[in-house]
Amino acid sequence: MHRAARIEDAFHAFRARRALKRGSLPTVLSYPGYGTTEWIRVLGRVVLARDPRPGSRAERKNRKREESVRGWRSFISVPYSDIDVEIEVDGTCHSVRPDRGGVVDTVIPVCLQPGVHTVSLHAGHTGHVATSPVQVVAEEAAFGVISDVDDTVMVTALPRPLLAAWNTFVLDEHARVPTPGMAVLLERLAASHVGAPIVYLSTGAWNVAPAVTRFLSRNLFPPGALLLTDWGPTHDRFFRSGREHKELSLRRLVDEFPHVKWLLVGDDGQHDEQIYADFVMEHPGNVAAVAIRQLSNAESVLAGGRSKAEKHSQTSGVPWVYGADGAGLLAQLRAIGIAV
Repeated sequence: MHRAARIEDAFHAFRARRALKRGSLPTVLSYPGYGTTEWIRVLGRVVLARDPRPGSRAERKNRKREESVRGWRSFISVPYSDIDVEIEVDGTCHSVRPDRGGVVDTVIPVCLQPGVHTVSLHAGHTGHVATSPVQVVAEEAAFGVISDVDDTVMVTALPRPLLAAWNTFVLDEHARVPTPGMAVLLERLAASHVGAPIVYLSTGAWNVAPAVTRFLSRNLFPPGALLLTDWGPTHDRFFRSGREHKELSLRRLVDEFPHVKWLLVGDDGQHDEQIYADFVMEHPGNVAAVAIRQLSNAESVLAGGRSKAEKHSQTSGVPWVYGADGAGLLAQLRAIGIAV
């Protein structure tokens, strides 16, 4: 294992020992998952947390924090991996072990009908039980949506590092601004393709998953699975690659749903264009279209967007569309025959 990973593990073990001595208990944070009628992918994370006594000062402080959640609080949680997590699906229990970052990411065999089902997770013998929705996709499903998060559905200004740090770590969670029209676009796609899998794919850390889930719900985005990554060292490198996370996730979704054609939604502020272009060249039969939100003024969007779209479309045979917001992308998707 990489030296940085060993140092990180030792640091987490030290924090875990201190948290346990102070009365913290293993707590499961559950995230939306997905699957088919024969298997489901269950996602969650185990952290050490302490529930304050009802009516105590700590409870009042927690209530105030929930009303004004700063981004940095998401990164001080203590992950915990030295415990079994019990997952109950349709009356059947399965025991799994979190990874070194406390993340639960496992595939469980099932026999379920298409639709949304509820999965229960709890760690060890603690009384806290978390529930998570899992979207079971029908075998005949032929369309799905994979959307980036940062600067695609949520304005985070990631191309500007200092502003990105402010938005991520300092800004009040409730001050996060949704990209204009993107909630309407994704909701109409979900309504036009009932039962279609919706996946939010981001290079963000699992630490921010609860905040992202609340943001999506608060701004009326359609529910869907959230695929994030675990920041920090891996077994063979100092820092994990966000781009590799996206590429591997896209390939995995194609393997899991070979008959689904995906609408890929992203932005031109990071690497989405190149990642999607490479993916389209590898799997042209699994992509319905690519929609890119441009982070520029209206004039450059109109001037540069059309030529880039034509170039990509001619090269791959898969239609590309560009727009400054959800309304612009919606109109172009309709023009190329995507039901919205």
